[in-house]
Amino acid sequence: MVSPVPVGSGPGVRGQALRRRLEGLIGIAATEGNELLPLRNGDEIFPAMLGAIEGARRTVDMTTFVYWRGDIAGRFARALARKAAEGLRVRLLLDGFGSRLIEPELVDLMAASGVRVAWFRRPARLSPLKQNHRCHRKVLVVDGRTAFTGGVGIAEEWCGDARHPGEWRDTHVQVRGPAVDGIAAAFAQNWAECRPDGLYDGADRFEEHEQPGRAVVQVVRGSASVGWQDLQTLMRVVISSAEQRLRLATAYFAPDAYFVDLLCAAARRGVEVELLVPGRHTDKRVCQLAGERYFEEMAACGITVWRYGPTMMHAKVLTVDGAAAVIGSANFNRRSLDHDEEVVLAVVDEDFTAQLDKHFDEDVARSERVAPARWRRRGLARRALETATVPIRHFL
Repeated sequence: MVSPVPVGSGPGVRGQALRRRLEGLIGIAATEGNELLPLRNGDEIFPAMLGAIEGARRTVDMTTFVYWRGDIAGRFARALARKAAEGLRVRLLLDGFGSRLIEPELVDLMAASGVRVAWFRRPARLSPLKQNHRCHRKVLVVDGRTAFTGGVGIAEEWCGDARHPGEWRDTHVQVRGPAVDGIAAAFAQNWAECRPDGLYDGADRFEEHEQPGRAVVQVVRGSASVGWQDLQTLMRVVISSAEQRLRLATAYFAPDAYFVDLLCAAARRGVEVELLVPGRHTDKRVCQLAGERYFEEMAACGITVWRYGPTMMHAKVLTVDGAAAVIGSANFNRRSLDHDEEVVLAVVDEDFTAQLDKHFDEDVARSERVAPARWRRRGLARRALETATVPIRHFL
């Protein structure tokens, strides 16, 4: 049984220092008094999201990168359609590439019921220069008071509890409190590009948020840019601030050499650095190879790499020193850091971080450690495949 993070001690001295660094460098104020509920796998995530939709009284705003097929796809479509038919303002933003497999009948059902459906950059309507810029954000905001974000997509692959390869492992978070405004802004930013005629209407209002918890949350948005952007700054600050332990779980590990150097520098100064990535079950083998080319270097630095066993590892979670966490839609790869629309939460709260660390421990128990000596003996064919990813690393 999952319960919201209790009212605890709040941010300690270390967490407060990290908060100030992030606020000063990114220029986005953190909010206080938030309640966060970590949700693990479809068995926890989907009932919470659908329950929030069913309980909506005024508005539902949702954006997702993946909207594929399966019973869960129909359940979300029908839930959104029912609320729109009741007279609520319901908006759904789908990425034109990631959600291309959605059943047309579901789109028709929602539109006929009054759901405002918009598409982010459908490939057939784009110039080649814009094809690489996708909306990878996952956001659900209900009545401006409850929000969800994380890694989950709307498809049967995310159902269940990661018991076998057909049930992916993922993490989402439910948010109540002032941070909901920042998550709502991530939706509004993309909606404004796709449907500028309907950005504001009578359903929009500024909510007076209660402060149901003690978590300090900074909502950071990532967008395609030339040069450094906020997500890169966030990752740099968090990694550089680690003093004792840094744990990173990511579905797609394919960073550039700069971020690998940051991780290695943390390990060399005595930080216990652990990386959890997919094992033999992965939906993007080329991205996996791009990350594996760094494993030998990372092992030499003292970084421990785990490969998740039961199914596809799709979570995107980073914890630091038991005091702070980063969770959201962004992977630790060039695509998330350079090209895609992302949203993440930088959370300063020891209780919330402890729950995520507990999940990490449980995942590690189902994973295989990459043995440095054996990895160094991998064959020339494997090394050649890793090297072959270098020319396309900017797109992974």
